[in-house]
Amino acid sequence: MKSVLISQDLSCVGQVSMSVALPILGASGLTTAALPTALLSTHTGGFGDNTLLDLSSELPKIWQHWQAERISFDAVYLGYLGQAASRAWESGLSDFAKQGKLILLDPAMADHGRFYRGFDESYVLQMQRLAKRATILTPNMTEALLLLSEAPDSSVDAHRACVLTQRLAQKFALSKVVLTGVNLPDNRIANFGLTRGGLVWENVQDRLPYNYFGTGDLFASVLLAGLMHEFDLQKAADVAGQFVAKAIQATSPMQDQRFGPNYAAALPWLLDQFNY
Repeated sequence: MKSVLISQDLSCVGQVSMSVALPILGASGLTTAALPTALLSTHTGGFGDNTLLDLSSELPKIWQHWQAERISFDAVYLGYLGQAASRAWESGLSDFAKQGKLILLDPAMADHGRFYRGFDESYVLQMQRLAKRATILTPNMTEALLLLSEAPDSSVDAHRACVLTQRLAQKFALSKVVLTGVNLPDNRIANFGLTRGGLVWENVQDRLPYNYFGTGDLFASVLLAGLMHEFDLQKAADVAGQFVAKAIQATSPMQDQRFGPNYAAALPWLLDQFNY
């Protein structure tokens, strides 16, 4: 079984980050390891003043123990890190990159034109440095513009999304970029990515009338699972997009959107895609 190291925050309430990445990747037939960067009472979206216990000082100690035990992983999945943990990963990621590991960076820091609480321009610089050592980058539109040192705006169409995808690949010398959750006219939503030849593809779906927290984490987790099952990038992104849609469709309209969609209801479909 292939192994994945998941490093991001653990929110005690709200189906985001580590709390969805672990079960999805584990159910997909992968051996998972958890390296939480912080412990939060809830995620930072809509629950008020959450508590936060920073765990970044533990990261180097844990890496040292793993090295002593010769523990390694086939892939590293970095999501919502936080200021201190991202600085720790800036130095720690080079060792994983030297080993030729697949490194997926989901630069979770902003959406809908604004930063998540606790992040600012200094965090963008940290994400830019990490992106140079990643092998896969999965920003949304707001994050993509920030990574390109541009001010976020709401002007978007398929052509611009294609150009942004290519620019991200060029700036960070990446062959795998997926621009996620791009809202298009006619009530559609799309993900854009690159073929091995550098051409841009798009996966388009009808946009559902709900906005749940954690859908980006669901997408990135399934995308990585697909890649670990040897799917090409476009197929992995297509499966990830369909999984998110099925999770939303299985969620009661009465569900508090802060708690995320009912992704568990979509897991049987996902496992069928992996023949697992």
